[in-house]
Amino acid sequence: MYHVIRCPGCRSFTYIDHLQRWRLCPVCGEIISGARAPVYLEVQSYEEAEDLIGRLEEYLKRASRDELTDEEIARLRTTYARWVKAHIPT
Repeated sequence: MYHVIRCPGCRSFTYIDHLQRWRLCPVCGEIISGARAPVYLEVQSYEEAEDLIGRLEEYLKRASRDELTDEEIARLRTTYARWVKAHIPT
């Protein structure tokens, strides 16, 4: 399980393994605490995390905004949960 988080220094999205305590920001080098960083989404693999990070950054750039609203974060989590349920092998 991986958490999609945001660097408190440069505000870039990144991810961290849910068992990891610290993460070095790949953009600015800041040390990010896994316990204190707000979690935007929990995903199954780092590939999913990287894909979603790209989509989130693209969305914010197109919207000319710096941050997602609480409503957008909740909608993102709901949409992802539906996608996971639809792709669970039966």
